[in-house]
Amino acid sequence: MHIQFEMINEAVPGDEWRRRFERVWPSYKRWFLGEGVDARTDLETSRVRLVRHMPELAETYERLCSLGGHDDVTSRFLSMVDPPRYMAGCSQMAWTGSEPALIRNYDFDPRLLEGVISRTQWVRPVMGVSEGTWGLLDGMNADGLAICLAFGGRKSVGQGFGIPLIVRYLLETCTTVPQACERLRGLPVHMAYSLTMLDGASQHATVHLAPDAAPVVTDEATCTNHQMGAEWVEHAAESKSVERKASLDALLDDPYQDRPALIQHFLRRPLFNNDYHGTFGTIYTAAYDPLKGQVDIYWPSEHVTFGFDDFEERVITPILS
Repeated sequence: MHIQFEMINEAVPGDEWRRRFERVWPSYKRWFLGEGVDARTDLETSRVRLVRHMPELAETYERLCSLGGHDDVTSRFLSMVDPPRYMAGCSQMAWTGSEPALIRNYDFDPRLLEGVISRTQWVRPVMGVSEGTWGLLDGMNADGLAICLAFGGRKSVGQGFGIPLIVRYLLETCTTVPQACERLRGLPVHMAYSLTMLDGASQHATVHLAPDAAPVVTDEATCTNHQMGAEWVEHAAESKSVERKASLDALLDDPYQDRPALIQHFLRRPLFNNDYHGTFGTIYTAAYDPLKGQVDIYWPSEHVTFGFDDFEERVITPILS
């Protein structure tokens, strides 16, 4: 199975963002309106909530709305306020041994892949894998803070932001893990997710978020798709969340592991999943190096390395096995 990623270097949203938005908007629009337009929060409320909770992104948001045509539905979608349900499978680890790195597998339906790796400079330089056209599945800023997301394995849904925009917001406004953890205390999230973080001082945390509970900050270095326990038992069994977490913890406790060896484990079972026609399959493996400001992204057939100073625009067409 072939997939495609574009690497896009655009400091502020402009023609490149508009081009890729027009490419993916039909699919996002079907998803966004799947429950009917009245199920989505109105534009004025969405705008007010974004400005209140993420004022640093307000100017960028208005620019995106303009590039998207100032359409009511488009602007509501871009606010990422109270979006439809969004779930993915992930395995992630904050490695603080030799050559620290935030390593993660992102598991999703390849047919729904946005397929963009971006480098931007809105509040500060940020690079990562795009979702929702301006949110991020994972990323790192020029200060060395790296963050990745995982679905939290709970059915609860409430009022709040889509998690990709929260990842983007933290990377735009924070420089350290403690600062990001503190910033999360004031951000409502619409579903249960967990964020694993690592910074340039090798500080790490996994924060469990939910719409019906305060953030729970832990010193866990590994995370899959459940939080304090496997609450949604059926989902945990289907995604093998408990088994993947046990595998990550065993690797973390192994004194003979180093970063290259760990990455190889992420590229094979039980962490790597190639059931692309059944449950979610692994779309990519990413390793963020906060000391070098460098990212490595792996597929079974490809490997790319890039950083803030050597981000080369290109198209990548890896094969998923």
